[in-house]
Amino acid sequence: MEMISRLSDRMEEEEEEEEDEERCVNPTEVKMSQIVMPFHCNHRQELSVGQLLKWMDSTACLSAERHAGSLCVTASMDDIHFEHTISVGQVVNIRAKVNRAFNSSMEVGIHVSCEDLFSDRHWRVCHAYATFVTQRTNTGQKVTLRTVVPQTQKEHVEYSVAAERRRVRMIHNDIIKELLSSGSVERADSSAVSSGVAAEKTRVESVELVLPPHANHQMNTFGGHIMAWMVNVATIAASRFCQAHPTLRTIDMFNFRGPSQVGDRLQLKAIVNNAYKNSLEVGVRAEAYLEEGLSRHINSAFMIFEVLDSSGKPCALPRIRPEPLEGERRYQEAVARKKIRLDRKYIVSRKQNEVPLSVPWDPRNQVYLSYNNVSALKMLAARKNWRLSTERDKVRLYTLEQKSMLSIRVEAEVDVPANRAFCLLAELSNRTSWDTHYKKCELMHRVDDDDFIYRVVTPSVGSQTSSNPGETVQQDFILLASKRKPCGDGDPYVIALRSVSLVSHPPLEGYNRGEVLCAGFTILETSNNMSLISYYNQASPEVLPYISTDIAGLSSSFYHTFCSCSRYLSRNRQEPEELTGEYEATETNGATSPLSEALRNTQL
Repeated sequence: MEMISRLSDRMEEEEEEEEDEERCVNPTEVKMSQIVMPFHCNHRQELSVGQLLKWMDSTACLSAERHAGSLCVTASMDDIHFEHTISVGQVVNIRAKVNRAFNSSMEVGIHVSCEDLFSDRHWRVCHAYATFVTQRTNTGQKVTLRTVVPQTQKEHVEYSVAAERRRVRMIHNDIIKELLSSGSVERADSSAVSSGVAAEKTRVESVELVLPPHANHQMNTFGGHIMAWMVNVATIAASRFCQAHPTLRTIDMFNFRGPSQVGDRLQLKAIVNNAYKNSLEVGVRAEAYLEEGLSRHINSAFMIFEVLDSSGKPCALPRIRPEPLEGERRYQEAVARKKIRLDRKYIVSRKQNEVPLSVPWDPRNQVYLSYNNVSALKMLAARKNWRLSTERDKVRLYTLEQKSMLSIRVEAEVDVPANRAFCLLAELSNRTSWDTHYKKCELMHRVDDDDFIYRVVTPSVGSQTSSNPGETVQQDFILLASKRKPCGDGDPYVIALRSVSLVSHPPLEGYNRGEVLCAGFTILETSNNMSLISYYNQASPEVLPYISTDIAGLSSSFYHTFCSCSRYLSRNRQEPEELTGEYEATETNGATSPLSEALRNTQL
């Protein structure tokens, strides 16, 4: 029943968002509708994924060029998970629009749905994010993109979270390297795989000559065609392994490393890297070369297949026997990618109310927990329908009710520069000096320059020990604090908080372990070195008692707390000559990991 209720809530939210979008036309939006004909399909009379990728890439490219006013090329595509297949006679509806533009690149969101003309049913097939870059002009000048102006609530959310997705995109390869170097990826068990299918038997090589029909309007090989050819050889490799007709379920994030032109020979290589209980990964590499000359690496992709039985359920698959050296390396990297896919599925891809409150933290999932932490706060801040509950001396308390979830927003303008307010509020251990709810705050672990884990102790409202009815039990929280500077003009500073769990710090006797779903600050620079500070909290049962009396108008603790915060900021308005505090203090593990270094060097 809970799952049905959650699905119903999601459908209602999506219907509201679609109605909102219909009332406001996005100037970058491009729509494509195609009826599926037999020549678009495979032997099962289902639309081939290669053909669908062509349509998706074409639609997204037109959207990017509409915004840029110049020629654009596909730079990368994020993970694509295909939820349903599409049959002959059905209609594919593709919608693409630019979510956010950076200097010379932009993120395009692609939504694919299917329509049955006879039953009037519609369902989602997949959702993807592609990155496009502008081509230089004929005079060699670089094209600088204009800013995207979001209109609807959904566009505001996508615009805000696009910066965080870009951050994860830029360090994707470093995440895999970190997993492999940490020794947390299992090696192939020689005894278990000795009877498996030899990976060498699944190897496929194919050559395609790039002709004018394969080129786009810039005479470069159309990215959708390259993807379709890659899907073709990957399907052959998967079929050789399982001796059945596989179904492509997921394509991992991939980048186009360079262009290809008419006249190029495209050499495509595919092999099964690893096989699990019900799925297998195929690695594909595309290289381009002319009649003479060295080959150029164009693209690499990793595709996940399943074999479905007559009832549509995945079948059990045999084990793979990897080749020595290179095969074992590919085997281990496939395990790392599977770990990343699971992190994305259970931490990043789900809506905030579907994520367990205290997700176990470990170095291998830190990037995705941080992403979820920041994006959840940005999504909450972008929500509409905030209602002013009470106001006192320009300190405003807003509430937002979403189904069974209650959220608050407290905001006021302070006479402190935004960057200084950000530095002060990001030092969470100093919060005890101005917030009476924070009795104790200690830094447990410094993850990197932007992420920290704290233990916070607060008084527990209405809780008493069973042994001493008059004695109040204290409450503690293990919080991940993620801070982000603005990615562009008009962006706020962000300090996001959410609960995590640490194996090294289980619940303590005498404390109630509380949980925070989503909380934190956004700090927006206004004028005359002032800033608008907004505090958000998505109220969990442990937090609700603190704010319910304020919402009901029976208390004004929110006002006194915010005034105390404002005084703290004003007292420390001027930066000290020498930096002190927790951020230069504690490197918990001494040496800096490659991933932490990559995060530090990531420029948004």
